This record gives sequence, C-alpha cells and structure tokens, in this order.
Amino acid sequence: MIIQVSNLTKNYGDLKVLKGITTQVAEKEVVCVIGPSGSGKSTFLRCLNQLEEMSSGKIVINGHDLSDPKTDMNKVREEVGMVFQRFNLFPHKTVLENVMLAPVKVKKMSQEEARKQGLALLQKVGLQDKADVYPERLSGGQMQRVAIARALAMNPKVMLFDEPTSALDPELVGEVLAVIKNLAKEGMTMVIVTHEMNFAKEVGDRIIFMDQGIIMAEGHPSEVFGNTVNDRLRSFLGKVLA
Repeated sequence: MIIQVSNLTKNYGDLKVLKGITTQVAEKEVVCVIGPSGSGKSTFLRCLNQLEEMSSGKIVINGHDLSDPKTDMNKVREEVGMVFQRFNLFPHKTVLENVMLAPVKVKKMSQEEARKQGLALLQKVGLQDKADVYPERLSGGQMQRVAIARALAMNPKVMLFDEPTSALDPELVGEVLAVIKNLAKEGMTMVIVTHEMNFAKEVGDRIIFMDQGIIMAEGHPSEVFGNTVNDRLRSFLGKVLA
C-alpha cells in the first residue's frame, strides 16, 4: 500500500474534525472522497502531506512515517503532488516558468532539462501554446491545468486533489476533469476530494464517504452509490444527485 492511515485524529482545540480515520490506498488506485461541507474531507487530505498536523494516529506514505519526527517532510512532499481549489500560480512568472520552478529549485534540475520537461507537461494538459503567457491571461480552467502540470513536474508518486473544480465556472469544469481522467488511465495514484459525483463514479476505483469526521461508507462506486442501507449516505446522495 502506498498510503496507510491508522486512527487519524485532528482537533482544533475542543473541536474534533477527524475522529479516528483508518484507510489505505494501493499503488495506481484512484480514491474519491465525497461528503457534505464540513465533514473533514479537506482536512483529511491536508493531513496526508502534513499541511495540517495530525493530532494523533499514524500516516505512512511510500514508506515514510509522517508521525516520526525524524521524517523529512520536504522529501515526502517531493513525492506527493497537491492541487488546491485555488490555483496558487505565481502571477509574475509565465506559465512555463511556474512549471519549471520547483524542479530547478528543489531537484536542482538544469534550466534546459526543466524547460523540456515543462513543455512536455504543458502539452499533456493541452496548454503548450500558453507557455509564455502570464497567469492573468488564462481562464480558471487553464490556470488549474497549469497547477496540475506544476505538481506533475516533481514526478510525484501520489497526487492529492482538493476540490480541483469547485472554484471554476461550470463550463470550465470538464477540461480539468479530462486531464485528471487521463492521469487515472496512466496509472497515477490519486486521492481526490470532489463534489462532482458523476466524475467520482466514473474515475474512482473506490469511494470514501465522510461525514462528521468519520468514514461512514467506503467501497467500489457501485456499492457506495447504490447503498440504500446507510441513511446518512442516502440522504446526502439524494440531495447532490437530485
């Protein structure tokens, strides 16, 4: 298993946001995390690369124990790419410079090699013609595709997506989901927090339904979306699929 999570908790003072999450993700598996707002989905995802420090429990990613103080989190983050709701591109750098930055700074890749890789990644996300453009000239969907290319530039073992389409206009959602679908076909291990139920059904090998800081249901999309036993899940799906 490339990700193993055992009894993960996260508290903010007296507020218990995650209440003992245990799950695992296999290599090349795509796991979609669904659930109502405030259920702990994004906090769970952010704990996986320690953008949020866990209160207790254990997370092991690609052999790195995140609860071990000796673990080098910068090394772990090189192996775990993350794409946020907001694109977080550097406005004063071109699209290509945004994609080249981390490999040059962190991996000490040569400018020439980083440029070659960057152009290949922009081609992968359908934006090779925007290499020399600044982010302000891009649509939200294009910016998110650049953010995906930037995360891929570190050649990660795992990709984490935190509601990658929630900040986009509806007509721009499809172009971002298409890029993520292609990554799934290529065998990228991914954990995706999403509100896009049809996408989760189509691309997910497994669905995790979270509510009130716990995993309420977990399984193959057909099991989760066809679940008539769990009242909370049935109520949630009734609202979002209506």
